[in-house]
Amino acid sequence: MSSWAVRPAAAQSADPGATAFIQKLGNETVSTFANKGLPRDQAVQRFRTLLYQGFDVPYIGRWVLGRYWNSATPQQQDEYQKLFEQLIVKTYADRFVDYSGESFKISSARPEGESDTMVTTQVLRPSGPPVNVDWRVRHRDGAYKIIDVVVEGVSMGVTQRQEFASVISQNGGQVQGLIQALRQKVGQAG
Repeated sequence: MSSWAVRPAAAQSADPGATAFIQKLGNETVSTFANKGLPRDQAVQRFRTLLYQGFDVPYIGRWVLGRYWNSATPQQQDEYQKLFEQLIVKTYADRFVDYSGESFKISSARPEGESDTMVTTQVLRPSGPPVNVDWRVRHRDGAYKIIDVVVEGVSMGVTQRQEFASVISQNGGQVQGLIQALRQKVGQAG
């Protein structure tokens, strides 16, 4: 059997652990931001902890940088990863801190590729239609981690990769241009 042979669809099924993982992480996130008595900085810190429990941030950061990862120096890679984490926390914590009664439900799960499960959820809002969100979950080394989020059919990883590649291209193909742009976005002097 050659290594590129296609496995029969019946041989692969969605990992129920991935669904339970998304349910637990979602419940913890919702309860963190629903607690309006929690000071903002504590909510953001709790979100940072949930982010690291739930997302493979180093993998996502490296994937988003794409082919430019190899052209970056180890110092640039290190600074980029730190800035990438800060950007994610800032972007998503700012969205979640304004939580106003949203909840979510899991709709389905399906296998995705060789080792991932795509867990489909709906974010239910008090006003407005539900938002469809797919979570690409990878099970590796005994743990589940999210490696991409697809909102209404748009991959956040692919979108960020395109944006970052554009910034690098506008800066003569230099990763340092992206690092400077990220410093500005997260409010760091450079």
